[in-house]
Amino acid sequence: MDVKLLAVVAVLMVMIYAPPAQAKPISLVERCYCRSTVNTVPRNYIRELRFIHTPNCPFQVIAKLKSNKEVCVNPEIRWLQQYLKNALNKIKKTKQGN
Repeated sequence: MDVKLLAVVAVLMVMIYAPPAQAKPISLVERCYCRSTVNTVPRNYIRELRFIHTPNCPFQVIAKLKSNKEVCVNPEIRWLQQYLKNALNKIKKTKQGN
């Protein structure tokens, strides 16, 4: 059998049986969620905090408010810095206790 014909058949078989790619395009994967942040969000309006760290983006904090609206919070706010510090101290204490 001809070598070129075998190569063409092999390439066609790989193309037919190769699973389709499930990954998102790079432009969607590396996009920063927070494009702008707010500095004034009262703590009692916040239902939940989410922290996102993605490559090529700054540290991002998303606050879900009691009205189910999501806003990006400036991670440099003093009460948020204190919250993160307390959370890290709590984690350190639980690791030391075990």
